[in-house]
Amino acid sequence: MFQDIQPKFLDNHYSRRRQPTQDDVVVLYRNHQVVTCSGQLPTYQKIAADWEFPLAAYTYLLTIDQTAFYLLTAPATLPVGYSFTPVKRLEHLVPQWLGFGAATAAQLGEWYANNRFCGHCGHGMVADKQERALRCPNCHRIVFPTIAPAIIVGVTQGNRILMTKFLRGYQKYALISGYAEIGETLEDTVRREVQEEVGLTVHHLQYFGSQPWAFSGSLLVGYFAELDQDLPIHLEKDELSQAKWFSREKIPHDDSTSSLTWSMIEAFRNHQV
Repeated sequence: MFQDIQPKFLDNHYSRRRQPTQDDVVVLYRNHQVVTCSGQLPTYQKIAADWEFPLAAYTYLLTIDQTAFYLLTAPATLPVGYSFTPVKRLEHLVPQWLGFGAATAAQLGEWYANNRFCGHCGHGMVADKQERALRCPNCHRIVFPTIAPAIIVGVTQGNRILMTKFLRGYQKYALISGYAEIGETLEDTVRREVQEEVGLTVHHLQYFGSQPWAFSGSLLVGYFAELDQDLPIHLEKDELSQAKWFSREKIPHDDSTSSLTWSMIEAFRNHQV
């Protein structure tokens, strides 16, 4: 999966922040886009040579092994040689560890951009000196990075798995998914999403795995669940265009291998669950 960058290790401890060095990565972020140069993420050495950002403008985000990632707010207009790249494309950046680090950095970039001012009193927020948080010096409100928990569920019946297609956006077959609501356990979310999206009920929920998914600010949690009764599908037509049962040998193939959904589908295809 996208986060599987071993033997490299992502360290997000805020207390271990340091000054940038020449080979560190700079993520210039603006409106779900990052700045690239010749298709690559710029280093601190490159940015320091081409731009005039003061050192105080660099926000430390995380480190992968010896490479630190720093955030800058990108201007609306870029100099020659630089261009904006949608954050989603980082999923395919090579090497994978660099794409994962940059996507995680962009997730933090979105959080910083959305919390420049206090949501309670409107005063400007400042970075906490001890932990990854923003504090309001006026009303003392504190804001931490937000993560949206969401589930992915592979509904099975014997040798079959239920696959769906979204009405908009991603057009390949996927699995039922959805965000957890206030007051729900993740297991409650699984049962509710299956009922809402296809009108079915499930039992025997089994945890499969999880994945941080920076592109939606989510923590994805995967489950398999067995169908209660073989009843007709009632499709949620506001969200889905299709829902179809596939036997293991007829499951469609996908060339994307970075997602939790793909890992779950492959595990079922290969009789691993």
